[in-house]
Amino acid sequence: MTGKIVKGIAGFYYVHDGQQKVYECRAKGVFRNRKIKPLVGDNVEFEVLDEESGTGNIVSILERKNALIRPAVSNIDQALVVFAITEPMPNLNLLDRFLVMMERQNIPAVICFNKIDLSSREEMERLRSIYAPAGYEIHFISTYEEAGLQEIHSLIQGKTTVLAGPSGVGKSSLTNFLQPEARMETGVVSEKIKRGKHTTRHSELFFVEENTYMMDTPGFSSMYIEDLKPEELKDCFPEFAPEEDGCRFLGCVHVGEKVCGVKEAVKSGKISRSRYENYLLLYQELKDKRRY
Repeated sequence: MTGKIVKGIAGFYYVHDGQQKVYECRAKGVFRNRKIKPLVGDNVEFEVLDEESGTGNIVSILERKNALIRPAVSNIDQALVVFAITEPMPNLNLLDRFLVMMERQNIPAVICFNKIDLSSREEMERLRSIYAPAGYEIHFISTYEEAGLQEIHSLIQGKTTVLAGPSGVGKSSLTNFLQPEARMETGVVSEKIKRGKHTTRHSELFFVEENTYMMDTPGFSSMYIEDLKPEELKDCFPEFAPEEDGCRFLGCVHVGEKVCGVKEAVKSGKISRSRYENYLLLYQELKDKRRY
């Protein structure tokens, strides 16, 4: 039989058969010998040991389309990057880090701003003006008023979607709407620090409907970009590529060069200054990391 690993705890892997049943499986010793660790999201072949108790063994792991390190998950079709539009105010540097991580893994990212019931039309348009030129699909929702949630449901159908974003922005509330059986524990945003308590403690895929899985991930307050050379970072900002014809030098990194199409596009407002400034910060961070 084939299925998908939806959860892994203490050496047990819970495999969903794509219909309604989950089997508690062990991974055969051959994986340990080859130093292969099954991941949540892996498509696997497994043998049923006992149908009544729902136990089995994982026999083989099918080829992975992609894999993330944090959260440790594979075969992701898209990332839904969720931030609050207010309470807490969105940290755009962190948002850009999430987007860079997804670009690096070739995982399509959709940006979702929650809590529009607490915000203004002007703030929505400001955020749209930053990310629309980069080519990202943007959704504005309210889990409190259930506004825009049907569009998100349509967006995830037939796909495995990972929810990424910091704590306290409504990821668990969104998961609860899309898959009530998930019953994620929702935390109250601390009044003092306006930041959510970490309510999601392990990686788990939730079966929503046929061929549709969702994963809520632990909230991150910071993110370090790994295994990326400073000169590769520009490729993770999709709005830069169309402007590179205006650069004098091939391989221009759009930092100190005098004749640079990307810098001109920032000046003219074609590329968001916020995005470019976060690019410079990340570029310097990667450069400093390389030095040590």
